[in-house]
Formats: sequence, structure tokens, C-alpha cells
Amino acid sequence: MSNERTRAHGPALAIVAIGASAGGLEACRALLKAIPGDMQASFVLVLHLDPTHDSMMVDLLARDTALSVLLAAEGMPLRPAHLYVIPPGVFLTVENGVLHTPAPERGKAVRLPFDYLLQSLAGEASSPLACIVLSGTGTDGSGGLRAIHDAGGLILAQDPKEAGYSGMPDSAMATGLVDHVLGIADMPAVLGQLTAGGLPKPPERPDTALEAKAGAGRTGATLAGRDFDAIISLVAETAPQDVTLYKTGTIQRRIARRMAMAGCGPDETERYLAMLRADRGELARLTADLLIHVTSFFRDPGVFEHLGATALPELIASQPADRPLRVWVAGCSTGEEAYSLAMLCIEALEAAGSRAGLQIFASDIDADAVATAREGVYAADIADAVSPARLARFFEAEAGGWRVRPELRDVIVFTVADLLSDPPFSRIDLLSCRNVLIYLEPQAQRRVIGLCAFSLRQGGLLLLGAAETPGPADGSFEVAHKDARLWRCVGPGRPGDLHVAAGARIARPVETYPQPSRRTSLAELCRRAVLENYAPAAVLLNRRFESLYLLGPTERYLSVTQGHPDPGFLGMLPRTLHAR
Repeated sequence: MSNERTRAHGPALAIVAIGASAGGLEACRALLKAIPGDMQASFVLVLHLDPTHDSMMVDLLARDTALSVLLAAEGMPLRPAHLYVIPPGVFLTVENGVLHTPAPERGKAVRLPFDYLLQSLAGEASSPLACIVLSGTGTDGSGGLRAIHDAGGLILAQDPKEAGYSGMPDSAMATGLVDHVLGIADMPAVLGQLTAGGLPKPPERPDTALEAKAGAGRTGATLAGRDFDAIISLVAETAPQDVTLYKTGTIQRRIARRMAMAGCGPDETERYLAMLRADRGELARLTADLLIHVTSFFRDPGVFEHLGATALPELIASQPADRPLRVWVAGCSTGEEAYSLAMLCIEALEAAGSRAGLQIFASDIDADAVATAREGVYAADIADAVSPARLARFFEAEAGGWRVRPELRDVIVFTVADLLSDPPFSRIDLLSCRNVLIYLEPQAQRRVIGLCAFSLRQGGLLLLGAAETPGPADGSFEVAHKDARLWRCVGPGRPGDLHVAAGARIARPVETYPQPSRRTSLAELCRRAVLENYAPAAVLLNRRFESLYLLGPTERYLSVTQGHPDPGFLGMLPRTLHAR
């Protein structure tokens, strides 16, 4: 049975990434001896191997485990109770439950294969995730822990006192993201909780008559459901977004993670609920964990390579000379993707000799994440993803990290906005909405795709994540480039459907969005077309003078100025209108 079939007809398969280098072989063998052979998880092992020699790891490790041990190969589906070992000389990634073995970039000074794997795993939103950092030298894995943490995954590190080489565990612990520092003998028990679901599944709400018939026999299940709903209700008091729009499995894993961090077992939802009511700090930490942030510079290099080499030059070539290139990054998180796209756009405009302006809008519901994006300061390890030439041009070295230069910062307007309820930007040429929709329930997904179709101009491009695709019934999009996850807007259409390839979800009632009648939809389309083309230019501002929505020919009066640090409306005003 394929992994896709397993996901479609049962709980999502847990994926456990294991990383090690020096001294790691013995640590791996000890861990595999302790893991039950029937554990319902796929294990992916990254050992730092000599790329010039064939790997003998499969034969060595197969002696110590009841798991089926295989050398990872391109296109191999993940299966439960299997261990996949990275081949020499390649990177290893996972997409939709399938292994891929891309070649490392030529000329890359430092190879960090475990980081590369963890970054890709963060996109497997329907799967319970875990990573284990074992004995080794160096820092491989530490850069990818943020992605696993933000995806709600479990992070374990081998006790440095037990590790033959403590460099990798120490580096992981220094990030502050490790959930448990354990001896190898204690790790399987924690992994068992992950594969068992971690948090009791909230039962479907029966009607009153069925609930009355259920009687005392369902007391435990009903209590778990009520506690789950009560936790969500508490979070709703402080969260900026309706978390019930997230897939239930995603919410469960993140609550389970916070419960474990707070010292509560998987069956102690009632105790954790009482803790949330008494401790506003823990409630704030849970709320922050439910706001999903998985991002990095030039994440999925193949996508950005196609954008820079083909998609952006084609957009620029078809762009009227008096119209700026308009880009929207929806769900920008802490800004890495927005800055990555800005670098590509600047380079593409220069290569084409175009004098067209550039307007990039980046929005996210998390005000703290947007504040980080506006600050534009990042850790030193972004050098692993950003080329030396781009670092030299677009960044300044600062206190062990990098700060975005004004040339790059000033082309982006960052704003706090809810993709599901706030007005969208309009007349967009390229809209990036990557790995946002995989976390949402179907009704919310359809609403977002409809908003994307409205925001994009005819022929504009929609960039989605690897597990996302607009629904065929909508008719608003056609494939522009399958591998790069690009779709071309061919019509405004009605709010469409979004099919997510990442498997089954736990059913849970969510808010429904009423579908407008055809007459109402046409009237709304007419109203918006008139406003877009004939109404005076207008900008919707908040109290901090941040631009929330632009209407009409605003490019005639506003521009993204050079060297001005104001990220909002004031930074778009011509200098002749500035107060002296």
C-alpha cells in the first residue's frame, strides 16, 4: 500500500528525522535497537557521509533494528516502520510523503543536509513531525529546528553527557527550541506518544437525541471533546485569527506540544485547561504557537530559480511602461520570502533594462512577526541560503547577523492583515500564498482562493506551496509551471476550491461562508470594476498610517521611495509632500 493511500484512509503517518555526524553511528544503532519494529512512523536518517564512497550504512544498521532499512532513492514513498538512509553526495527532502534526492549546489562552501531535510519536512502539515539530534560535531540541524518548531513538530536532542561528540546537541539546545534533552533509552517512549496522537481526538458533536442515548459510556470521550473546545474558546479570546479555521490535526499537535512542554500528559487535557485559565502566560505561549510561521530565504530553491530565470522576465516583458510591477506576499511571517522575492524582482528589472517601478506588499496576521520583518535583521546562518553576491548588495553585517539594506527594505510595505477577513490588494502581478492554505479547513481554503482570483490581474501568477493547487471547478486558474507551483489567473471566477494533496483531515465543524447568488456576484464584480477603473485614487490607512488597501491609480501619486525608512503610507509619499 502506498503512503498516499495510507494517509487517505487512516491517521497521517508520523515522520521522524534523525541527524548525526561524528560518533553518530553508534548513537543511531543504540536508538534503533530501542525503537519497536511496529512503530507507526517513517524514520529518515541523515549521517554526514563521505560523498566519494558508497554507503554501507544500510547493512550496518539493519543488523540492529526490526525496522525495514532502505537506502533513500528519488521518488520513494514513505512507509510506516521503515528507516530511510541518505545516500552519499546528495540532499534529502520530503514532499507529499515522497522522498527526493536533489544534488547540492555547486560551489557551496558548507553542506548542511540535516537542515535541508528539516526545512522540507516543515511543509508536511498533515503529518506529526519529530526530529532527533544525535552525537556529532558542528551545527547541522540547528538552522532547521525553527521550521520544525513552527510546524508544531517535536524536537529531541541527545543528552550531551551521553553523546560521543556534543557539538550538534549543544548547538540544538542553544536555539532554545529543543523540547526534550534525553538519553537514547528514553526517546522511544516520547516518540510513542507522538505516533499515538498525543492529544485525544475531539469527538464529533452528536445531535441531542444521540447524545442522550450515549449515556455514561461516553463520559471520557465527551469530557475530552469539551476540554478541547474550551481550550479553543480560551485561545479565541486573544488570537487575532479564528483558529477553528485551521485543520483540527494541526491544532491538536500544537496543543499536544504545549501540553508536553507544560508537564501535562496526553490524557490530561482537563488539567491543562485549568492551567490555561490560571496562567495567562501559558495561554499567550499557546496562542503564539498556533500562529504558524514556517519560512526561510529562498525556500525551495528550484521555485525561485524558475521565478528569476523565466516567470519574472516574462511578467516584466508584458508590463506597460507606466505601470509598476506589483507583488503581494500573503502570510509573509517574519519577512524572509518577501525579501527573497524583492531581490529577484530588482535583479529581473535591471536585467531587462526596465524603468518600471516595483511595489511589494507583505501581510501577516501576527503583529510580532510583521514587526520582525520590518526590522529586517536576521541571523548569520542566512548565508547558507543567500548567495555572497546578494549578501554584499542587499545586506549589512551587524552584530553576528545581517540587516537588510534600505535599497531592499524600501520596496516592501509590510502590514498586519487577516487574509480571510481584511480587504485584499488588487491588480497584483504575482501573488505568493505558499504553505498558508495547507493549514486551513476546506471552507476557508475556498474563500482564500476566491480572494486570490480577485486580487490578481488577468494573466497574473499565483504561487502556492508544494501540496496546494486551485480547484479545477473554479475556472479562474490554469497551470503556468507545475514544478514551480505557479498558476496563471485566467478569469475572476467565483470563490473556488483548493485541493490539498497532503491527505486526510479530522472532520470538525467550522464556520461556513454563504455562497452569493450569481446576480449578487455580478453586481459585486461590476461595483469593483467601476471602482478600480474610474474612482479617484484612495488608500485605506490604520492609526499607524500603514497602508491596508489601495484603490484606483495610486501609482500616479505614490511611489516606493529610496532611502526613506518609513514602512507605511508616509514612505510612499513624494518628497515634495513631506513636512519640512
